[in-house]
Amino acid sequence: MSRRSLLAASGAVLTLALSACTAKDPLAQQANAGDNKNYIAGDGSVTEYGAAERKPAVRFSGRLFDGTVVSSDSFAGKVTVLNFWYAACAPCRAEAPDLQSLYQTFNPEGAIFYGVNIRDEAPTADAFTRTFSLGYPSFNDKDGGLLLALTEFVPPAAVPTTLVLDKKGRVSARILGLADKSTLKTLITAALAESP
Repeated sequence: MSRRSLLAASGAVLTLALSACTAKDPLAQQANAGDNKNYIAGDGSVTEYGAAERKPAVRFSGRLFDGTVVSSDSFAGKVTVLNFWYAACAPCRAEAPDLQSLYQTFNPEGAIFYGVNIRDEAPTADAFTRTFSLGYPSFNDKDGGLLLALTEFVPPAAVPTTLVLDKKGRVSARILGLADKSTLKTLITAALAESP
């Protein structure tokens, strides 16, 4: 067999092997789709953590788009919802009205909501907030500080991701991908029902 034929055959085998490795990998399929959506969508999976298995309270400090610095210490005694998003993320836009609705339902009961914007400049984030009439503020996390602090729970490329923190500041639940409204409502209700 000539060297050229050997190289062609080797290339064909390598291509076949690589396609077999990635054929069933959803992340590889998204990367190969070429649709330029620039995010890896979560699968909508929900993880609940029983009180006995929860990690210690999350600790971070960040700056909201209005310049206010907020520390996780201020969450003590409250159920907190953190939603990681950015404006060009289609699932983020799809879930925004539901998050606003849940905010309106649960804020009077003492639950607090924050967005965590991982990519946008202030004008883009502000336009998103106005478009969806969001009543809760968002952290400007373009530098990745909050994402790094919560990397155990929030995969860097899986946006949106929504966390529910219990009254002790521990992650009680996580939704990877588009948050189903009724599911998130149940998770928040359960966290609110727990003793402080």
